[in-house]
Formats: sequence, structure tokens, C-alpha cells
Amino acid sequence: MKLSTHLVSAPLHTPFVTALRTATHAESLLVSISDGDHTGWGEAPQVWKVTGESLAGAQACVEGPIAAALDGLGPDDLTDALRRVQGAVQGNYGAKAAVDVALHDLAARRVGRPLHGFLGSTVDVVRTDVTLSAGDASALARAGIDRLNDGFDVLKVKVGTGDAAADFDRVRRIREAVGPDARIRLDANQGWTRRDAVTAIRALEDAGCAIELVEQPVAAADLDGMAWITDRVSTPILADESVYGVRDLVAVIRLGAADLVNVKLAKCGGLATARTLLELAREHGLGAIVGSMMESHVGVGAAAALVAAYPTSAVNDLDAAWWLKESPVLGGIRYEGARIHLPSAPGLGVTGLAA
Repeated sequence: MKLSTHLVSAPLHTPFVTALRTATHAESLLVSISDGDHTGWGEAPQVWKVTGESLAGAQACVEGPIAAALDGLGPDDLTDALRRVQGAVQGNYGAKAAVDVALHDLAARRVGRPLHGFLGSTVDVVRTDVTLSAGDASALARAGIDRLNDGFDVLKVKVGTGDAAADFDRVRRIREAVGPDARIRLDANQGWTRRDAVTAIRALEDAGCAIELVEQPVAAADLDGMAWITDRVSTPILADESVYGVRDLVAVIRLGAADLVNVKLAKCGGLATARTLLELAREHGLGAIVGSMMESHVGVGAAAALVAAYPTSAVNDLDAAWWLKESPVLGGIRYEGARIHLPSAPGLGVTGLAA
């Protein structure tokens, strides 16, 4: 098998602003693996503020220890290849995810099936929420209306900015603007203390803002704090940065730290681990969604294929590629408002890099 890496920078149609950063481009490392007749694709996004991984590091990891681990292995040995990828290096989850997805994509193409079908699904459409780019209360209210007009009905709002009163005002104004039918979920990105989280969430509950869920209210390592919050509010709590792999999810389950878990390929290392996480969550009564980093149609396409095969308990967070002004690849998924259409072509349906 021939493994290649490709650095891409895809412009966004609208700047993506959060409390952590402002993005105007999606920077990613695309990985392709070819057997001579077919080529599989995967993606490692650069997410300094979440995983701490860079494109340079991912590229070095893929071209170095991961490539060495796969050396001499034939394209029919998917299970062995996936095991070797995970064992090639510590951490480097984005690099592992890129190669894991490329190997799955290649395997699906070799049998002539779309990736979601290869994973066991006959569903070819999945739904996503959309994040409202950060701004003042008036700007967010206008953005909420705009996204409803774009065909979305689940809005994700970034909070945890350090000003709880301002957070409350933003969410209240958004709810007033979009009406009672749209679902609103919040993402604090670890920005609250446990007491601030309970105060803010209870205030929103008392105000009738009807928040669907709150994602990662406190620091990733503070599972006791998240359990304390979960026990004191009615709104479901979603663990994100607290869960990378199976060991993390076991700890969340043991402590009762959250009601749901957000599974991301670039955070857990690929489809193989993601499937285990979703199955483990289901077995223990936890809800789940599948999320994305700032990825292109390759990474989001793989996550959408996973969702098609492993249905989740809430609408997923797969709007990343919707923000792109143009895709860095040809083919793949297609957005129609909140609906992501999966390709009928083999694998991810990607046919190559865009010009």
C-alpha cells in the first residue's frame, strides 16, 4: 500500500468565532492510501486548543511511525492494519484517525460499497446541528434566524466566556428570536466553574429557555465537578473534552459525570475506537452524539457514515464542512440544510483533490 499526505487550507464562507479562536480557514492534513487500483482518504484537522496537535506533528506521525507500522502489510489485512495504527505511537489521535479512516475507505472501495454501507447501514441521510458563531446578543439572535432560514433547526451556542450574565442574555435573546420550536444546545468549552455552571443552567431552566443540553461545562479533568453539576440540574450534560478513549468513558460512566458523550474521530483515533465508544455508551444507558472538529468533507463524511451505521440519541454535530466556501476534495458528502447526503459511490465518494 502507498501512503501519501496532503496539506490543505480551505476558506470558510463566514468567519467561525468562538471564545477559543477565530477561524477563517479549515487547516487539515489529508491522508491517502492506495493499493494501486483504489485510494482511500482520511483527515487530521489542526485543533491546537482541543487536542494540542498540529499539522506538522500529524504529518510527521503519519509519514514516520504509522507508515513504518504498516510497511509490508497487504490491503486485505484491515483488522491487523487498524491494530498496528493504534499501537504505532502514543496520543496523536488526529493522525491515527486519518489513517484509520483511509484504511476503512480503501476497504469499502475494494468491495464496491459506500463507507456507510460497509459499516452496516442502509441509511444515506443524517442530520446535523449548526453552531452560531460568537458575537453579542443581537448578532447571535440574527444569526439564529439566518440559520433557521438555511434549513437548520438545532442551534449550538458557545457560552462559558467568563461573563455568566452575558451568557444568559445571549441565550435568552436567541430563544426569543427563534421561537419555541427550534432546539438550542449550549457548549461551554470548559469555561465555567462547577458553581457558575449550576447557577447559569438553573437560571436558564427557570427562565423557560428550554435548553436541550449543555456540553462540557467544566474543565476536562474535573469529572467530579461535572458529576456534581449533572446531579443538580435537569438539563442533560454532554461530555466532550473529558472523553478521548474508552478509559475516559468508563470513568464518566463510573462517576455518573454526564448524561451523554460526544464522540469525535479526531479525538478518539478513528472509526474503530469510535464504534466501541458508541456501543459502550449505549450498553450503559448514556446518550451519544458524533461531533466534528473544523474538518472538510473527508472527516465529516466519515463521521456521517458512522452515524448512519450507529444511530445516536440526539442530532449530531457535523456542520464543520458546511462552513467551507469550497471543498478541498472532489466528491463526498453534500449538505441540504441540516441534512447530510451520503454518497452512493464506493467509500467516502471522494475522487481526488480539488484543483
